[in-house]
Amino acid sequence: MTGEHGGNGEIGVTGGVGGVAAEALGLLEGHGETIAVAESLTGGLLAAELTAVPGASRSFRGSVTAYATGLKRDLLGVDGALLDARGAVDAEVARQMAQGVRRVLGADWGVATTGVAGPTPQDGQPVGTVHVAVAGPSGAATGMALRLAGDRAGIRGQTVEAAVKLLLRELIATARAQDTEQRGGI
Repeated sequence: MTGEHGGNGEIGVTGGVGGVAAEALGLLEGHGETIAVAESLTGGLLAAELTAVPGASRSFRGSVTAYATGLKRDLLGVDGALLDARGAVDAEVARQMAQGVRRVLGADWGVATTGVAGPTPQDGQPVGTVHVAVAGPSGAATGMALRLAGDRAGIRGQTVEAAVKLLLRELIATARAQDTEQRGGI
């Protein structure tokens, strides 16, 4: 799995996806924050991974499986011109999905997945092209482009793992920034 995000694209989180999901939900609960997810290629697997964690209901608001492109536009508010120009497999589409699910489900954080799990290309993109994004309380969204290998199930599983790790990384970064701000920039 390779990623593109800012610097080297590394997420830097170790452990299984279940442990990462539990850690992310623990941070959310500790800050009194909530999360919602918008999924396309993962078809509900990300929501299932998060809700498999005991106590997830304290932070998990819900999910939207917007498999159809029209739902991304009509339900999540993804720009129709963007979808027409680039298709649904796009970094900005993922960011807008994350922002949209935050808004629609009234959550502090939104996570989104979009891409091509196969078996055939979509929107001119090869199998394994995936975008995940996280939108935080400020509304700003960050994303990661992935080029994944494997069969359909493998690509979907790797996407869930990448999305949960990106969420945890953003939660940690936000907590550190808030801590630094509270200490007067020290």
